[in-house]
Amino acid sequence: MLQIALPNKGALADDAVKLIHAAGYSCQRSGRELRVRDTGNQILFYFLRPRDIATYVSNGTLDLGVIGRDFLLEQQSGLHEILSLGFGGAKLCYAGPNSAHLDLEDLEGLRIATSFTHLVSKDLARKQTQADIVPLDGAVEVSIQLGVADIIADLVQSGRTLEDAGLCIIGEPILKTEAVLAGHEEIIKTKPTAQLFVRRIQGILLARTYVMIEYGCPRSALQQACEITPGIESPTIAPLSKPDWVAVKALAKREETNRIMDELESIGATSIVITEIRTCRI
Repeated sequence: MLQIALPNKGALADDAVKLIHAAGYSCQRSGRELRVRDTGNQILFYFLRPRDIATYVSNGTLDLGVIGRDFLLEQQSGLHEILSLGFGGAKLCYAGPNSAHLDLEDLEGLRIATSFTHLVSKDLARKQTQADIVPLDGAVEVSIQLGVADIIADLVQSGRTLEDAGLCIIGEPILKTEAVLAGHEEIIKTKPTAQLFVRRIQGILLARTYVMIEYGCPRSALQQACEITPGIESPTIAPLSKPDWVAVKALAKREETNRIMDELESIGATSIVITEIRTCRI
C-alpha cells in the first residue's frame, strides 16, 4: 500500500487535500485524525507536521510527501522534487528595519535571525559574506525589536507581517518556494501506485494551466489562427458545412485566453468558446 504524507494544518494542507481529491483520491479528514485510508486506491495518507515530513519520507517510512521546497532544501534530506504543485508560493528573503535602508552589500558582520540556517549559510557563502546566523524557530521578525538580531531571513507571502513589524525586504529572494511532491526516485520507478498517483496529479495540474478553445475560422485565415492557437502539439482542424470555413480546437494557456479571443476575433473567427478542463493527459 502506498503511504503519502500531507501537511496537517494550514493553507498548504487545505490546498493539498483539494488537489488530491480532484485527482480521484479520498483523503479528507472528518476530524483531527492522523491517518486516512483510501481503500479503493490502496493508499494511506498521513497528516504530519511539515518539518517532519521530509524525515519520514527520506528514511523510507513513508513513500511520498507534500512539503514546501524551502523545507525540502533546508533539511538536506536527499529527497527528489518530483512535481511542483502550483500552490503555497512564497519567497525566502532578507528583511530589515525600514529606517536602515540596507542593501545586500550591507550584510557583512550583521546578526541574521532565521529558521533556515542551512539555506542562509549557503547564500552567504555564495555572496562571500561573513555574518552571524541566529537560529530561531518561528516569529523571527520580533528578534530585531528584542535586540537579538539586526535583520532576519524569513518566508514572505503577502508581506503584511513584515510591514506590521516595520520591516522591508532587502534585495532579491534567497529562494522562491512552493508546495512540491517529494520522494526517492526509486519509488516512482518501482511502485505502480506511485506512478499512477503522479500521473493523476500531473493531469490536474495541467488542466489548471490550460483551457480548451474552440472556434470557427475562414480557411483564408487558418494559418494566422494556428499561430494564435498552436496548442501543445498542434490544433485539431475539422471541415464545416460551409466549404470556406473550418472548426478549430486547441489547448490554450488559461492566463492568455482574453488576448487570444481578441486576436481570433480580429482575423474573422466566430463562435469562440472557452471550456474548462477537469483533468487531462498529454
